[in-house]
Amino acid sequence: MEQGLEVGGMTRVKICGITNVRDAESAMEAGADAIGLVFAPSPRRVDAKEAKKIAEAVGPWGTAVGVFVNEKIGTILEIAARCRLSGIQLHGEESPSVARRLSLLYRVIKAVRVAAPADVSGAGDYPAEFILWDTKTDGLRGGSGKSFDWKILGTARMKKPFIVSGGLNPGNVAKAVRLLGPYGVDVSSGVEKSPGKKDPRLVREFIRNAKQK
Repeated sequence: MEQGLEVGGMTRVKICGITNVRDAESAMEAGADAIGLVFAPSPRRVDAKEAKKIAEAVGPWGTAVGVFVNEKIGTILEIAARCRLSGIQLHGEESPSVARRLSLLYRVIKAVRVAAPADVSGAGDYPAEFILWDTKTDGLRGGSGKSFDWKILGTARMKKPFIVSGGLNPGNVAKAVRLLGPYGVDVSSGVEKSPGKKDPRLVREFIRNAKQK
C-alpha cells in the first residue's frame, strides 16, 4: 500500500472509521500511516463520494484502506477504483479466491476475529499480505472498544505480518506493541468523541504511544 504498509521498521498506525476530510488530515498530520474507510453497515460508514474526497485529502504519501464485509468482488473493485484506494481490508467471511483476485491489484488485509485459540489457528494460510487480529463480539464486526486476550496470539505461528486491533486506546497501545511486536496497530472507537468523529488529541496520543521506542 504505497508508503503506509511497507514491511519493516517502526510500528505502523492505522486510524480506522474515518468519515470526513478534517479527521483524515488531522490523523495524517499526527503521523498516521494509514486511514480506514468503512463501506459496510456501521455508524462509521462512508459513501463512495465522501470516501473519494477523503482519499484525495490523504494524498500520495498516505494510505487509504477500504473496509468491506462480505461484499461482491465487483462492487469492491468499483469502489476501490473510484475512490483510489491503496488497499482492501476484508472483514467478513470472504473466500480465499476473493482475496487472491483482489491481491492482483491491491494489497489485502484479512481481519480475523479472536476469542479463543481456535480462532487464530490456520489464519496465516489465508492469501492476504497482512492478518488483522480483532475482537470477536456478537453482533459487531469491529469498533466494539473491547480487547481480546492478547495471550491467545502466543498460540499462533505468525507466517506473515500482523496488525492488532480491538479495544486499543492511548493508554494500552504501548503495552500491546511491547508485548506482541506487531507490524501495525489499528484503532477506531478508542480515539473518538462519538462514533465516526475522531478526537485529535486522542489520535495524537495514540500515535505517539504506539511509535515510542
